[in-house]
Amino acid sequence: MGPGCWHGGDYHLEVCVQPRASREGVTGLRGRAVRIALNAPPVDGAANQALIRFMAQELRLAKGRVELVHGERSRNKRLCLKDVPEGDLRAFFIRWQIPADTCG
Repeated sequence: MGPGCWHGGDYHLEVCVQPRASREGVTGLRGRAVRIALNAPPVDGAANQALIRFMAQELRLAKGRVELVHGERSRNKRLCLKDVPEGDLRAFFIRWQIPADTCG
């Protein structure tokens, strides 16, 4: 099983966040979650906002189409990528060398 599932036109992506990293980017997988390193500290939602910004930028989506649906105060999170084009998602997986298996 891959790092997420399709639900209609939306993709639910499991992520594991590493806040206060020296460089931002995808660092691999942790279980079935995509590990994402962020510069922002885990204070007052800064890391959550940085995660949304990072994913929106990577997938060329408006920030409003990236929603944190689970894990607001945890390193383990689930994002809903609303109406994400499958080609853009596939390009993201290829760029960061992530297996693109999907479920559902």
